[in-house]
Amino acid sequence: MTIQKKRSPLFRAFLWVLRVFGILVLCFALLLAYLTAAEYKPQSEEKLEVKSGETTKMLKVNDNVSLLTWNIGYGALGDNADFFMDGGKSVQTADTQRVQENLQGIASEIDAKSPDVVFLQEVDTNSSRSHDINEADTIQNQLVNDGMSLANSTFAYNYKVPFIPYPIPPIGKVNSGILTLSNYNIADATRYQLPCPFSWPMRLGNLKRCLMVDLIPVMKEDGTASGKNLVLVNLHLEAYDDGEGKKAQTEMLRNILQKEMDAGNYVIAGGDFNQTFSGTDDSEYPELAGMWHCGEVDESEFSFDWQFEMDNKVPTCRSLDKAYAGADQTSFQYYMIDGFIVSKNITVSSVETQNLKFAHTDHNPVYMKIMLNQ
Repeated sequence: MTIQKKRSPLFRAFLWVLRVFGILVLCFALLLAYLTAAEYKPQSEEKLEVKSGETTKMLKVNDNVSLLTWNIGYGALGDNADFFMDGGKSVQTADTQRVQENLQGIASEIDAKSPDVVFLQEVDTNSSRSHDINEADTIQNQLVNDGMSLANSTFAYNYKVPFIPYPIPPIGKVNSGILTLSNYNIADATRYQLPCPFSWPMRLGNLKRCLMVDLIPVMKEDGTASGKNLVLVNLHLEAYDDGEGKKAQTEMLRNILQKEMDAGNYVIAGGDFNQTFSGTDDSEYPELAGMWHCGEVDESEFSFDWQFEMDNKVPTCRSLDKAYAGADQTSFQYYMIDGFIVSKNITVSSVETQNLKFAHTDHNPVYMKIMLNQ
């Protein structure tokens, strides 16, 4: 006859903790396996759908064209927001109503400037952080309803993760990308995958950044084909890497731009570079201790075919270590990271950062006027 020894309460507690730990490890392993299987793996080049509206506007040489670039912070990073990855505490930074108010404010500002081309970054289509609002459709529909003809558009995903498990509460589902709106008919659109600086498993929850390249045919002044295109490159380069990712992505950008310029096209790259241009005086916005470092695009690594356009009179981005509204606004870290790279066959008439005091997003829009030279 076997006598069962009674286990001590301490031993039983140890077994209980061990079982709980085992269950947590198993759940984490299953989550990791699921995220690995569901990982967004775009091709190096992918053709994109072009949504065409009712417009017949023709782009000709010597035409004046206006452009606006704006990182809209997925409609949830207005002046009330701080964010945990930038030194703040918040993960969910806006309720549904505030997201809708931010999107309305963003669309209203675009409407007020009435640009011919708009580059937007951090545009969610179905994300937990923005309450599953399709921001691309929301903004474009409001603009069309307001009478603007920005009815032609392309969209490229650069962030698709079914569930991001960190921090607490977790970020959750993210589906986001970059959006280009145009008054002109877009003949072709391609997504180019940029180098990703993160390895497994870190890359599972990170962006898969890209360049979105749209081609708009340019006509001669008499309306006949010139054989050239206006090449529009919408971008949002790396932010939270050690610097090597930014360098590799900038090199790929430079090669694509130069190829299009060598083909005789007009070329404009715009967006959130997460870097300042080396020729831009950003001394008004010194880097504060402990804050995110934005890096620099070295203009000397590009050929003489290029112009680097930033307006340093107003910062394009603020830190999210605390909410902006009601705070001492001299205590923030400000950045110059949004702007344009423009080919020399284009005359840049003006570049101006709009001082919106970060009401609807942590970035200010940058507005540029150009002319396509003969």
